[in-house]
Amino acid sequence: MNSGILVVAAQRELRRGLFDALDQAGYSHIHSARDLQHAAILLEGRPSLPPLQLMVVVLAGDGQQARNSCEQLRRLPGAVETPLIAVLAEEASLSPADLPPGITDWLSGAQISSELVPRWRRSLAGNQAPHKAAALPATAALEDYRYAFEEGDNEWLIADAQTHHLLEVSPTLARHSRLHASQWEGLLLSDVLRFEGIAIEQVLADADRSWYPCQRKSSQGVDTGQASVRHMRHAGRDALALMFRSDRADLRAEAALSLLSRIFASTSGVDAQIAAGRLLFDELGLDYLAVWSARQDGADTPTQLLQLWSGEAPAWPPAQLQSSLQLVLAGKPMLYRADAKRLAPIDPLLQQLDLAGFAGLPLYDERHTVLGAMLAGSRKGFGEMGIVEPVLRCAAARFAQVLELGRTREQGRAEGLVDALTGLPNRLLFNDRLDTIIREATRNGECFAVLFVDLDRFKAINDTYGHAAGDQVLRVVTQRLCSAIRASDTVARYAGDEFTIVLRHIVKNDDVSRVAEKIVQVMETPLYLDDGTELQVTASMGLSFFPDDAGDAQTLLKHADEAMYAAKHLGRNNFQIYEVSPEYAREHGMALKTRLRHAEGNGELRVVYQPQVNTETEDIVGMEALVRWEHPELGMISPAVFIPLAEESGLIVSIGEWVMRTACRQAKEWEQRYGLRLRLGVNLSAVQLMEPRLMETVARVLRETGLDPTLLEMEITESVSIKAAPNLVDNLHALHRMGCHIAIDDFGTGAASLDYLRRLPADRIKIDQSFVRNIGVDPDDEAIVRATIEMAHRLKRAVVAEGVEIEQHLQFLRTYGCDELQGYLFCRPLQPISFDKLLAERQRLLEGRTTEPA
Repeated sequence: MNSGILVVAAQRELRRGLFDALDQAGYSHIHSARDLQHAAILLEGRPSLPPLQLMVVVLAGDGQQARNSCEQLRRLPGAVETPLIAVLAEEASLSPADLPPGITDWLSGAQISSELVPRWRRSLAGNQAPHKAAALPATAALEDYRYAFEEGDNEWLIADAQTHHLLEVSPTLARHSRLHASQWEGLLLSDVLRFEGIAIEQVLADADRSWYPCQRKSSQGVDTGQASVRHMRHAGRDALALMFRSDRADLRAEAALSLLSRIFASTSGVDAQIAAGRLLFDELGLDYLAVWSARQDGADTPTQLLQLWSGEAPAWPPAQLQSSLQLVLAGKPMLYRADAKRLAPIDPLLQQLDLAGFAGLPLYDERHTVLGAMLAGSRKGFGEMGIVEPVLRCAAARFAQVLELGRTREQGRAEGLVDALTGLPNRLLFNDRLDTIIREATRNGECFAVLFVDLDRFKAINDTYGHAAGDQVLRVVTQRLCSAIRASDTVARYAGDEFTIVLRHIVKNDDVSRVAEKIVQVMETPLYLDDGTELQVTASMGLSFFPDDAGDAQTLLKHADEAMYAAKHLGRNNFQIYEVSPEYAREHGMALKTRLRHAEGNGELRVVYQPQVNTETEDIVGMEALVRWEHPELGMISPAVFIPLAEESGLIVSIGEWVMRTACRQAKEWEQRYGLRLRLGVNLSAVQLMEPRLMETVARVLRETGLDPTLLEMEITESVSIKAAPNLVDNLHALHRMGCHIAIDDFGTGAASLDYLRRLPADRIKIDQSFVRNIGVDPDDEAIVRATIEMAHRLKRAVVAEGVEIEQHLQFLRTYGCDELQGYLFCRPLQPISFDKLLAERQRLLEGRTTEPA
C-alpha cells in the first residue's frame, strides 16, 4: 500500500521542484507542506495508517534549527522510523557534518531533479548507511563518502582497495565524460586514469590526497586534469576514493577564469582576435566558431572576420541564408545546450555542420548598438552551461571591444584623431575624451586619475640609433602601457615621447599607485631592437586626481605635468603624485590667505563625507565631514596646507561655521530620504574652541537645519592644549549638555591623552592613522592600538580607528574589539552625490535581503 511521501519546504521553488521530481518518478501520494504546522494538518488522522514511505525536508538555517526541525518531524504520525532526506538550501549556514543523527541522505537544492529519487532508491537497496553527525578525524576512514565528496561539483570514483576495480562513479563524472555510469562498472583504474610522471600503482599505494596531473577516460578519448586519492570504507570493506578535476574550461570554473584572463590579456588587432578565437575554440572543445562584423553602411551582407571548423570545410552557405546569423545580427541572442539540431530545417549552416550545442551572441558597443555576431557550436553539445555561458558572453564582449576599437581607429585615422605610428588617440582626441569623462564623473560623482608619462632620455635613443629605432621603441612602449591598464581606461600619445593615461572609477588612491608601480616595472624590462640591440627604456610619471586636484581638463593635465617633472628631479624612473607643497604655501602664504578670504563666497570650498562603519557588520553608522578647497589656478589644495593658513588669519571661524551648516543640512536631508540616523562628525579647530560664542553658533546651525543634536559629533584634535584654550573645557561640557557628542581625534599623537580622557566629556576616541597603518608592520604600534582600545573601553568610551586600508587592519581591529572603522578599505571621502548613491545602494540591498520568498 502506498502510504505517502511528505515534503516540507518553506521555499516555493524548492517545494515545487521536490514535488515534480517525485511525481515524474510515479509517486502519486505526495503531501507538500510549507512548514511543520502545515505538515501536521495534512497528516491529521493518520495514526491507523501505515508509516510514511519517505520524508524530505528543506533546511535553510543553522545546525540547531536543523535538529529542532528533524525532532518535530519525528513526532508526526507515522514518521518515527520513516527514511528522512535533507535538502540544504543555498542560504543554509550548516554543513553536511552538522546534520543531526537519523538523516538517511542529503543533497543540495540544485541536485533535486537529478539526485533525489536515485538517492532514495539506493537507500532502499541498503547501499547507504544513516548519516552520522559526529565528524571523523582526518586520519579515519570515511564510512559515508557522499558527505565528503558531493558538496561541490567534483568528479569522483570509488574502487576496491585490493583489486582496483571500480565500484561506483559520481553522476558528475558520468555527465562530464559523456559515458553512462554503467559503462564504468568493473573497469580497472589503470584503464580509466593515466598519470603523468608517476606510476598509478605508486599513487594508489600512497593515497595521501596529493594532486597529480593525469588523463581521465571520456567519450571523446581523454580529458586532462589532476586527481587525488584517499582511503575510505565502502559497504563494509576497504576502498579507494579518487577525486578528479578537469582542466576543461567548460567543466571547471577555475579553468574558465584562466581562459578568460588569457583572452582579455591579448592586445588589440586582427592577430589578437585570431589568437583569442583559437583559445576559445580549443579550451571549450568547440567544433565551430565564427565572428562577423555588421556592415557600417547599413547593407545586409556582413563581413566574416574569423572562422574555425574542426572538420573538412563544407560549401558554406551565404550569410543572408543563415537565419541564425541574421537573428543574432538583429540583436537576438541564441543559446542551445544540446538541442540545436531542431534549428537545422531553417538554417542550412546548422544542417551542414550537425551541431548539437549552438550559441549566437550579438556584439554590442558601449551604446548597445550591434556591431556584429559571434557564433559557436559543438557536435556533442556544450558542457556545464553555468560555466560555458558566462565564458561565451565574456568572449563576445572581448570580440566586440576589439571590433569597436578597430572601427574607432579607422574613423580616427580618417579624421586625423589617431596617431599613425602607435594607433593611440592623439592629443586632440584625448582632450575631447577627457572633457567627456569629466562631465560623466561630475554627473555620477565618480573619481578618476590622470597620468602624464614621459620617456627618460628618449632624445639620446633617436640621436644614437636613428628615428626608425625610436619609432620601434614608441610602439613597444604603447604595448606595455596598454597591457598595464584596464579596458575602461584610456591611453593616448600626447606628443613626441609623452603619453597620457586616464584611469577611471577610482575608489582608493592606492589603486592608482599600484597601476603606476606596474607601469614602472613593465618599463624596466629590457627592450630589443630589430637588430638585437638591447635598450633600457624607463619613464617618469606624474599623477593628478579628479576632483581632488582639479575640476577641469587643463588644470588636471597641468598638475600631472608638474608632478611628472618632480619625478624627473627625483632621479627619473619613478612616479609622483601632485600636491601643493608646504614650501609653496610658505612662499605664497599671503596670496593664498587673500584668495582664501573669498573662497567661500566664490564657491571654491567643498564638503566631502567619509563613511564610518561598524566593525562587526561593516554597515554605515556615521560619517566625517571634511572640507576641500579648489583653487582656481592651483586646483585642490590639501587641508594640511590651507587649514593652518585659515587658523592664522582667523578665517577658520567663518569657514568652520559654513562647513558645519552645510554638513548638518546634508545629514538632515539624508535622514529624511533614507530614514537613517547617521552620526555626523565635524572638526573643531583650536581657534573655534576658544570662541566664546561657539555655543550660540552651534545652536543656531542645529535650529536652522533641524538636525537632532545627538547626531552631531564634534571632533577635536588631541594636539590642542587644554591650558592654551581657556574656554575649551567649558565649551565642550556645554555642547555635551546640549546633546552633542564629543570625539578626540588623532588620539595617541599628543602628549595629554590621559588628561584629555579625564577632564573632557569624550564619548569616543579616534585612533590616529599613523598607528593603524603600522598594524602588521610595527609590534610597538600594534601594542599601542590594543592598549588604547582596552583603556577606552574601561573608561566607557567607544573607539574609531582611522586609516584602515587593508584586510589585515580590519582583522586585527575586529579581533581586539575596536567599535568602528574609517578608511580607504571601505571608502574614500565622497562628494555628496557619490555618498547619496552609496546610501541608495545600501537601502536597495537591505530591501532585497528582507524580501521573503514567495
